[in-house]
Parts: sequence; structure tokens; C-alpha cells
Amino acid sequence: MKIDLSFKYKDLLEHINKEKPFNPEFTIILGSGLGDFASTVDVKKSISTEDLPGYPPSTVSGHSGKIIFAEADSKKLLLFKGRIHFYEGYKIYECVLPVFIAHKLGCSKILLTNAAGGINRNYSPGDLMLAYSFNGIDIKKELTQLIGLTANDVKSAFVNLPSSQLNSVIKKASIKENILLQEGTYWFSKGPSYETPAEINMMYKFNGDAVGMSTVHEAIFAASLKMEASSVSCITNLAAGISNTKLSHAEVTESAKMVKSKFERLIKRTISFI
Repeated sequence: MKIDLSFKYKDLLEHINKEKPFNPEFTIILGSGLGDFASTVDVKKSISTEDLPGYPPSTVSGHSGKIIFAEADSKKLLLFKGRIHFYEGYKIYECVLPVFIAHKLGCSKILLTNAAGGINRNYSPGDLMLAYSFNGIDIKKELTQLIGLTANDVKSAFVNLPSSQLNSVIKKASIKENILLQEGTYWFSKGPSYETPAEINMMYKFNGDAVGMSTVHEAIFAASLKMEASSVSCITNLAAGISNTKLSHAEVTESAKMVKSKFERLIKRTISFI
């Protein structure tokens, strides 16, 4: 059944349009443990998602539920401090709501950030990875059924996904800031449990470099709306079967906080180049 998002979120969009101080040029969805970036920019307006009619409440630690209008380097930004995950039990049309809001506000560029497990044996916790490809096998069916994207829409979305233009800007920013930026394939997993060692080994054999439970459906949807979409992952841990330690969400958020300075420098330099 196709969901008409403009009708579904009519009241929510009206609320945001009344509150917004401007239309944004660049949108960033902040992943687990990366929300502190919002405190480093000039905040013009902060809206709690609890005040928005129909906005799904976040149930995950590290995702506070704020939509923030801010400025940095004279650029107008829209920040989502908190994410809506498929594994929380939400429908896919709810999970892509931040992308839809950004699009409705006229924003044409979006950066999707996340905390991810490292599959590539050459990665270390604390690395940043720019996605040059996505694996979204598990999520394409939901996108076509619940949002109404056709198979051709999904195929077309992958033509420039991630955005080659935006990826070039991010790589330029990493060089300017002297930050090692890994490049690899981000593999989507539905969750809610972490992947087994056997699953990680399968992903590794199919050239997966990092794995997480977000981002891919957001990126596909953004690209289908003709937005430029890119993704930067904070490698917070080595995936199951590679690491000898038990995985936990607390480890993920703590590791993300350890690299926040590097992450902030990369994102701010990227903003300056847009």
C-alpha cells in the first residue's frame, strides 16, 4: 500500500514551516554518538520532535529527537539530532521522514552520518569511512511497497548514489584537514540484533567494509528525490567475529564520542566547501 507522505505529514510540515527561520542549504542526519556536532554551530532554532504531530519518538540512547536550524561558515543548515530506525519497529515511510522534511524545505544536499561496525580488516575503531557504495538488499522491498517507489525509481536512484559531487567535496575536506578517510561499501542490516560472525564473514566475502542499521534507505529515498546524498560512517567497533569483545550500543556511542573532534573538523570543512 502506497503512503502519500505529503498527506500523512501535512500537519507536521505546516508546524515546521511556521517555526523555521530559513530554508536550509545542507542537511545532516547525526548518527549514534555524533549528536554533539550540533553544539558546535550557531543554532538559530531548535524544535523538539515531541512537539511535531505524527513524528515518531526515538527509543534509542544517543538519539535525542531534535530538529535544528543552524548556521556555520555562512551556510544554512538543517540538523537532525536523532534518527528513526527500522529496528525500532517503525515503518519505512517513518524512517525516511527526516529526508522527506529536508526535501520539502527545498534542501538539495544531505549528509547521512552513522556509527558502524568495521568489516574491513584494515579498519580500526575511530576511523571515518566515506561510502562509495551501498548494499541495500534487505530494504528495497519496503521502499517500493510503502513509499510507492517503483523498481525503476530504485534503479535510477543508484545511478549517482552516493553523490559523486558531494563525495568529492568530502574527500577534499579530509585532505585539507589531514584526516585519514577510509572509503568503502556500507552494508545495511535490519537489526535489531547485531550480526553474527557468519553474517559478517558473508558480508566480507561480498566486499562489505562496514555494517550498520540505518542510512541506506535514507540515501536511496533522497536520491529518488533528486537530492545529492552521501554518507560518512564512524567505525566504532570491529564487527562480530573480528573483535574478541562483546558488542554493545554503549561501546558504539562511547567510541563515537572519542572521535568527535575529528568528525567535527571534517564536517565543518565540508560545509565550508559547499
